[in-house]
Amino acid sequence: DPKVYDMICEADTIGVFQIESRAQMSMLPRLKPKNFYDLVIEVAIVRPGPIQGDMVHPYLRRRNGLEPVEYPSKELKDILGRTLGVPLFQEQAMEIAIVAAGYTPAEADMLRRSMATFKAKGQVSYHKQKLINGMIANGYEEEFATRVFKQLEGFGSYGFPESHAASFALLVYVSSWIKCHYPDVFAAALLNSLPMGFYQPAQIVIDARKHVEVLPVDINHSCWDNTLEEKNGKYCKLRLGFRQIKGLKQEEMMLLVHNRNGGYTNIHSLRDLGLNQTALEQLADADAFRSIGLDRRSALWEASALSDRPMGLFRGQDSGSVAEQSITLPKMTDAEHVLQDYSSTSLSLKAHPVSFVRQHLYEENVLSSKELDQWADGTLVRVAGVVLVRQRPGTASGICFITIEDETGVVNLVVFKKLFEKYRRIITQARLLMVEGKLQKEDSVTHVVVRQCYDMTGLLQELNIPLPEEPLAVSMSRADEHPGDDYTAKDKRTKKRNIVQGEIFPSARNFK
Repeated sequence: DPKVYDMICEADTIGVFQIESRAQMSMLPRLKPKNFYDLVIEVAIVRPGPIQGDMVHPYLRRRNGLEPVEYPSKELKDILGRTLGVPLFQEQAMEIAIVAAGYTPAEADMLRRSMATFKAKGQVSYHKQKLINGMIANGYEEEFATRVFKQLEGFGSYGFPESHAASFALLVYVSSWIKCHYPDVFAAALLNSLPMGFYQPAQIVIDARKHVEVLPVDINHSCWDNTLEEKNGKYCKLRLGFRQIKGLKQEEMMLLVHNRNGGYTNIHSLRDLGLNQTALEQLADADAFRSIGLDRRSALWEASALSDRPMGLFRGQDSGSVAEQSITLPKMTDAEHVLQDYSSTSLSLKAHPVSFVRQHLYEENVLSSKELDQWADGTLVRVAGVVLVRQRPGTASGICFITIEDETGVVNLVVFKKLFEKYRRIITQARLLMVEGKLQKEDSVTHVVVRQCYDMTGLLQELNIPLPEEPLAVSMSRADEHPGDDYTAKDKRTKKRNIVQGEIFPSARNFK
């Protein structure tokens, strides 16, 4: 389906199996998959093995016509023809050993088994000598034989079998087809399957809203799961479910749903069902009473008043609150509503938190992510956003890849090792991160190579939300660290900071 492959080439793959990571999304516009086997290669090439074996760039250059495709022999062309002369799969490594170096099938299988333990078991020199000497004896040049061994040695850092990559590629295509043609179904299924993958609910909802109308959680319309309602144009509306509200129990919400009948008209009827005070307050915090004319502050006020209901012998009698003077509650600001949405459901349909500090960011010469399209490669720019993902792969020489999000989209940042160490505290603890760096554009892929970092979390204080004195972010998890780093938390308050951040924004996803 050309539409599916066009979507993949644009890296519109949030939530898609295997190709939603930062590395995969950066590779897609370069590799430009146009058929199923291209997806097989895409899955296999963004792996530590091909990267460390220096297979990625030669393949891309040959695929884009920047480097000639050459084969030292017809036998190797038969093996490497489908990957343009670059060994990407474990099966190819075995075939090369048999055809070019004189390995027996049993020895080639031993080579495959030992790839993952080359260095650990000290077998590098044995296979290096055997492979290179065998290839020279069969007429191949020593320089070529050495390069082939280096590539095969890279498989020791996790290379894919072709069969495995093909199985994954099938799931990639199926996921992509559903996302392309049924984004409403795709988004609902993802939200109902969380936690998993790279992205928080907010990013999945933002991505879905490009095509799908998303409706808020509501006591008269929502179910436990996220559900689809009547169509609005081409796609169904997506109704957020009670599962999105932090702390709610499924059995209580199922009681609410099963007894809804014609709908609820007041909060008292929910209490009469048997919902406890905590559940009512959590629903109010999530702004789930809009269908009965109550915003979250009014709903919370009414829910709190239920705590003095006459019970036992006094059931049915008026409570003391009926004699209280009517009170007009102050209206919550839009910013307060948005931050409370994030606190309760980890997302907001009202606005993005960065939009409320945009004017201040403009005064600091900070561009939005959308405005980066207007600037040329090499321009020095400033961007800012909420940190979504930090990734520091072991194959990236200490480089940290960060994705930040503002109200117009996402920006991918590249932080080199020395700069990461310099700004480590800011990078790992800022909720709102501003960076200055050089804009890098290549094959529809845009990055900012960071030169300076700033923690702009203080700006969020302007949203009238009291912030505690301690930092509101969690340090990188072990999965986010580079191998060999000291993982011990030197500050015993780290866990406490994580909890505080979770009360307002979900913490960034950290990956190795």
